Amino acid sequence: MKYLVNSREMKQYDTNTTEHFKVPSLLLMERAALAVFDEIKRQYPCSKKFLIVCGTGNNGADGFALTRLLLLDGAEVHTVLIGDRKKETDQCKKQLEILSAYGCSVLEAIPENNAYDVIVDAIFGVGLSRNVEGIFADTIRKMNEIPGKKIALDMPSGISSDTGAVLNCAFRADCTITFAYEKIGMHLFPGNEYVGEIVTKQIGITDESFLTQMPGVMAFEMEDLRFLPKRASHSNKGSFGKLLLIAGSVDMAGAAVLSAKAAYTAGCGLVRVFTPEENRIPLQTSIPEAVLTTYHSEKLDASKLSEAMKWADVIVCGSGIGTGDAAHQIVKTVLQKASVPVVLDADALNIIAEDTSVLLLAHTELVITPHLGEMSRLTGDSIAFIQTRLIDTADKFAGKFHVTCVLKDEHTVVATPHGKTYLNLSGNHGMATAGSGDVLTGIIGSLLAQRVDVETAAALGVYLHGLSGDTALKKCGFRGMMAGDIVNGLRDFLAENQL
Repeated sequence: MKYLVNSREMKQYDTNTTEHFKVPSLLLMERAALAVFDEIKRQYPCSKKFLIVCGTGNNGADGFALTRLLLLDGAEVHTVLIGDRKKETDQCKKQLEILSAYGCSVLEAIPENNAYDVIVDAIFGVGLSRNVEGIFADTIRKMNEIPGKKIALDMPSGISSDTGAVLNCAFRADCTITFAYEKIGMHLFPGNEYVGEIVTKQIGITDESFLTQMPGVMAFEMEDLRFLPKRASHSNKGSFGKLLLIAGSVDMAGAAVLSAKAAYTAGCGLVRVFTPEENRIPLQTSIPEAVLTTYHSEKLDASKLSEAMKWADVIVCGSGIGTGDAAHQIVKTVLQKASVPVVLDADALNIIAEDTSVLLLAHTELVITPHLGEMSRLTGDSIAFIQTRLIDTADKFAGKFHVTCVLKDEHTVVATPHGKTYLNLSGNHGMATAGSGDVLTGIIGSLLAQRVDVETAAALGVYLHGLSGDTALKKCGFRGMMAGDIVNGLRDFLAENQL
């Protein structure tokens, strides 16, 4: 598992390293410059002419240190300082003094009619929180227009490290070389479209520098697949859990099929589908492994539902059930009577959006899996608003309603009711296809049925779902990917990795 940090956290860890552990800030800066120098030599070994644009803060100081290393290596470097010289940090002043001692000059503006192999952005770094305007905006736009490979130091100038927002305008990097930890805004829209390749360099700020202030956001990695439940050789289908899948409406069986297949593929022992009688034939044809309990769409048999709920180790409810009277009754019954973990998706969330307080009626752990549109209905906020405040929205909703909130986007957020947050970094845009969410709920439900705790099941389920899409991509590409391909990708990934 890796940590993702915001600007406040990164500043604190930097301070802790220099003040608590007594590591000189100039040493950290020198290590940062050396790391960037090495990466440039690795990626662009033939580059001879560089433009480095620096601000008056510590990010600019990194740029000046890099200037010195490149010049001493024999490169031609044009280094520009923009901003109020009166606002130079101590580190910036020191690096300028060092450059001066070497006889290196610094320009006040980007030279006209010059071509460069590499353009380096060292203007703002991670601490920017205001809109970029004036000479800074003009300079960034000019840097974007100049041909050449573009590298950002720590964070592209103009991108919020916390939210990924574009603060009026931003440097568009081919590669962002960041220090110690990746920043949250690198992975959130629209900032993730400006960072290019992310390269993380260790410069001496380590986990020890957290002291008592741990980062608020984490991301699963391949090593975290160890949380997948072990399968004993002496076992039977009951050993791997019983999942009740309440899905589908009249002539709408697809969601149930996809979710059930995903649940089985992820290792669930037994899946029982609760669906209208009209779906019997397509379900029995498409997934004969599932147990069926059907009801008449005109009138829900409450006793059948209650019996099925008592049978289950976990309940997944909502995909394709519609928003009619029967669906309302189902959601109400599940929320009021379920005694096992419940995953709520799709139409169940649309029903709950009519009165979100019903979530507080539950006597068990809840996982909700809204996409941006469903989250908009749940909160009353616009999609545009939520998209720029993805983590904050999920965190607040999870805390308010005591649920684990899986807010689906390009990089899905998993927020827990006790304040832990995960940002998923697996997956690809080919997964933006009908039924992909049904596959996800099946995977999460399957892990819960196998007795994985709710927090881990949600975060690991999202991560595994993304890995399945990445595996499927190899066979079907972005445009041709369908939800069924993601299920097949899940099977292939688990098999390839002997999981």
